[in-house]
Amino acid sequence: MKIAINGSGLLARPNLDVLLKDITRAEQAGLGGYWLAQTGLVDSLTVFAVAGNSTSSIELGTAVVPTWPRHPQALAAQALTTQAATGGRTILGIGLAHKPSVEDRWRMTWEKPIRHMLDYLGVLEELLATGKSSYEGEVWSFVGEAPLPVDNPPSLMLAALGDQMLRIAGKRSDGTILWCVGPKTLERQIVPGISEAAAEAGRPAPRVVASLPVWVTDRPDDAHNVVADSLTIYGQLPSYRAMLDIEGVDGPADISLIGSEAQVAEGLATIAAAGATDFTAVIQGFDQDERERAWQVLAAAV
Repeated sequence: MKIAINGSGLLARPNLDVLLKDITRAEQAGLGGYWLAQTGLVDSLTVFAVAGNSTSSIELGTAVVPTWPRHPQALAAQALTTQAATGGRTILGIGLAHKPSVEDRWRMTWEKPIRHMLDYLGVLEELLATGKSSYEGEVWSFVGEAPLPVDNPPSLMLAALGDQMLRIAGKRSDGTILWCVGPKTLERQIVPGISEAAAEAGRPAPRVVASLPVWVTDRPDDAHNVVADSLTIYGQLPSYRAMLDIEGVDGPADISLIGSEAQVAEGLATIAAAGATDFTAVIQGFDQDERERAWQVLAAAV
């Protein structure tokens, strides 16, 4: 299982220099990737395009870019440009987001999400691969062409939890990007669903990128309470609630990797055994010492 960093926690206090230093540190530590959510007013693909100048080997992946507010032609242009800037190390992770974000923040209408994603892919896939699109869908359309800035398109992955999205991810992408999904759910829901769909489509075995908070601490109960408070919303959103019910837990804190170095290392091994191909850690800590301890555990697991 490839070990990576999910730097999305740094977006609470966005600072480009801090993000770039974190990405460089991850590469120097020998970690396989660095992932960043598309939230707030920091554009993840732009961060990675800049990081291309200071790194040479680490994968750089979005986890994830919401599809609703960005036309697939615009996203294709940005992803291809980032792929050129990073020398071919970009992973474009996209996802539907959730009804509260779509309707309460963007003031758009949450309807036909599966049709939305199918049409989005209809435009995006063609443009990434060939620079041309003649797709006319119910939700998204684009007809036109332009020269490609790179010969190799970025890897495309989807955030997928439910059966329908897992089938789309398996048939149409290189894998799925997860958040707050535990080992039981990986083994029972995610890995079988996406793997079967990929096999039916004649595609290679998909990547399954799991992500959870990682907190190496001597105060596990206190840390658990902090994570539980900060991630309460994920126990309420229907798609995540369904995954947590498969896991048999109350909330994301119950599946986070919290405890001693040995306990966190054991948690990583359990996730790998459940079928995850990648793990991206959202490092937590009461102080810098705890965060450093987490970095050490992750580097040792490479």
